[in-house]
Amino acid sequence: MRPGRPDDDTVANPGSSSAHRGARIKRCIDVIGSATALVLFAPCFALIALCVRVQLGRPILFRQIRPGLHARPFEMVKFRTMREARDGEASPESDALRLTRFGKFLRATSLDELPSLWTVLRGDMSLVGPRPLLMSYMSRYDRLQATRHDVKPGITGLAQVNGRNAMSWERRLELDVQYVRECSLQLDFKILGATVVKVFKREGIQYHGHPTMPEFRGTMTSEREVGS
Repeated sequence: MRPGRPDDDTVANPGSSSAHRGARIKRCIDVIGSATALVLFAPCFALIALCVRVQLGRPILFRQIRPGLHARPFEMVKFRTMREARDGEASPESDALRLTRFGKFLRATSLDELPSLWTVLRGDMSLVGPRPLLMSYMSRYDRLQATRHDVKPGITGLAQVNGRNAMSWERRLELDVQYVRECSLQLDFKILGATVVKVFKREGIQYHGHPTMPEFRGTMTSEREVGS
């Protein structure tokens, strides 16, 4: 954890002593869990990095600025799953063409998320919380949806174990808000357990006709996309 970034910022209501205790315990779980996973998966890290280097070239890691706790920007890191864009492939619609077979495997097994454990260890993310989305989406949330940033973003969350990418944006954001309201250590452990099952089943990897999810343009627009 970086100096000047207190653990009690992890929760939506840092005023109560119980919230402080819960935040500290959650942070301890994040540190121990991410550090342990980084050690255990070290050989896997090396193997995946080699495969990405051979099949996709450099860079091995995908880095992107995402909004974190209280919408503060941080750098999210994952393994690359797409080849470099060619001429005319700069739009999101080209993602399906750029996503390689190896990249699909990494996404299906969530192995592309392993570098995010470093982000958890340094304190920008948690093991459990709403997934960090794009900075460009910030202005498109309504007031309730924006509360998803009242907690740290997570590698997995309530939406990921209840449909992942195979659901509408409205439902996904509803689950994010629900997590913020019901946030507890007990819920976190349930989500972590359910995540293991989901990873093995490889469920909800993509939205209908899209490699991951369509762009979020606001709730009303997203609903029209779902119905189309």
